[in-house]
Amino acid sequence: MQTHSLTLSQEAFAALGAPNLVYVRPVKAEDVMASVEPDALAEAHLSPNQTLYAVHSADGSRLAVLADRDSAYAAARAYELAPVSVH
Repeated sequence: MQTHSLTLSQEAFAALGAPNLVYVRPVKAEDVMASVEPDALAEAHLSPNQTLYAVHSADGSRLAVLADRDSAYAAARAYELAPVSVH
């Protein structure tokens, strides 16, 4: 059996015709903490090992980070986006 592989750039993936498609994936709080200004997290009580859920656009841009998966999906839907999971 022959298999084929297709590789898409982020731009090509984003242009597939689903501009409202976003993906939700788990992230460690320590990764989020390392990528934002400390002042932005002043009132957030996060443990570095805590699992959060990030919402990303098709081009990979992080749009939001929420405390749980249900909240991430609800936030995406509130903005008329179509969330999918990434494992």
